[in-house]
Amino acid sequence: MIAAATQTVHGPHIDVAGLSPLIALGGGAIVVLLVGLLRPRFVREGLVPLLSLVALGATLGLSIWQWNEGKSIISGALRVDSLALGLTALFVIAGMLTVVLSWRALAPRESAHGEYYAMLLASIAGMSVLVQAQNLVTLFLGLELLSIPLYVLCATEMRRASSLESGLKYLIVGSVGSATLLYGLALIYGATGSTDFAGIAHALPKGSAMLTDPLFLTGMALVVVGLAFKASVAPFHQWTPDVYEGAPTPITAFMATATKAAALGVFIRFFDVALINAHDNWAPVLAALAAVTIVVGNVGAIGQSSVKRILAWSGVAQAGYMLAGVVVGTQLGIQAVTFYLAGYLVMNIAAFAVVVARSRETALGDSLAAFEGLGGRNPFLGWSMTIAMLGLAGIPGTAGFVGKFFLIDAAVDGDYTWLGIVIVIGSAISLTYYLRIIAAIWMKPTPHAVPALAGGSAEIEPGEVPVGPRPAGLEVTAVAVLCAAATIVLGIVPGPLFDVAKDTATAIGHLL
Repeated sequence: MIAAATQTVHGPHIDVAGLSPLIALGGGAIVVLLVGLLRPRFVREGLVPLLSLVALGATLGLSIWQWNEGKSIISGALRVDSLALGLTALFVIAGMLTVVLSWRALAPRESAHGEYYAMLLASIAGMSVLVQAQNLVTLFLGLELLSIPLYVLCATEMRRASSLESGLKYLIVGSVGSATLLYGLALIYGATGSTDFAGIAHALPKGSAMLTDPLFLTGMALVVVGLAFKASVAPFHQWTPDVYEGAPTPITAFMATATKAAALGVFIRFFDVALINAHDNWAPVLAALAAVTIVVGNVGAIGQSSVKRILAWSGVAQAGYMLAGVVVGTQLGIQAVTFYLAGYLVMNIAAFAVVVARSRETALGDSLAAFEGLGGRNPFLGWSMTIAMLGLAGIPGTAGFVGKFFLIDAAVDGDYTWLGIVIVIGSAISLTYYLRIIAAIWMKPTPHAVPALAGGSAEIEPGEVPVGPRPAGLEVTAVAVLCAAATIVLGIVPGPLFDVAKDTATAIGHLL
């Protein structure tokens, strides 16, 4: 008893350098939250967003600093490699653009600036933990740290009923998805006896009877369902259009890009590392889900009149395209997914930036009518939206075309040629609704000016007061133009991004 009491307890070694991106995010969130408590208006509306950008810039710099390290930290709970750091860079860039779009928006003003931006930084930290996780416990902690701030952020326009409804729906559906995932992770632990991804892979050698164990198969199925909720994979996508439409548009843009990248990142890390020896079990299921998602997403978008709902259904279809890269379980598939995620980020942010602008300028909000005649009234926004739509449709000369070609190549190389054909068919169907938006921009007359409403809503809701039109803001136009230009540049000169995607895939390529 005395001997046991005198023994020294050694905690895990903390690699501060490896943790530095997470430290920057966590420390930044605390500083932003505290500074947001100060009363001067210029501090809340100017300094707080600036500090958020500084924290995100520091995180990006530290991620680049750690790029070639490739190490496990905190007793193997996290893996700091080029895959995790590349995806963290995407989260950070999406966060930076969201901060810019949120400046002078209603949501930070109504929910308090410090809390708004601190929750955004906390969510990005959760995404980073999620894609670095190589332990079941760490995976679930990252998912919850990602999700809980987003539940609140969706409801930050507190005077708008649809925003509150969006937050509540996301909370309920997200909780169901998290519970399903947790139950699945518990069953996998029960079947394999390990929470570490390496231990799970070791317990599932090829040809093992464990691969047909009902306990393991049930756990794997529940994990697929839980992650499918987060990635908006059909038929677990029902929440997506309502939540995307009701949430503040900058938060919708962030969810549509960063959250999807995080979900696809954990799909890669978990299925292509921990469950790679069970590839023959889960690959056909994910392939079927990818095909269904592509069809459901594209068909669902056709009849929509809200541009945010069109982009939500489009995001469902895009999740199906990217899931094809996970299905094949090859290094080429991982390269294709990471490349497409980067292209998808700039295309989607460009589109949502234009939605933000039109919601501020007109009472029509995000309805398709708000975009009629936009090309003649504001060519910068008109061309930005046009390029974003062409990119999402996969037209040559854009990042979307190169990304889809890459995904099709990976599907064919992985003996899933039929899935590559589904991607082509889905892209053809998507032209139906993408061209509707382009036609409204360039071929419809400009409607008569209508006074804008608080929140950019097309209808007066309880607690809202009609106000005069607000300018879109130079910063919103700059984000739209910058992202549209990046869509073209990545479509014409994709080489540098190819190299980065290759590095991210190499991080776990030896395990495939």
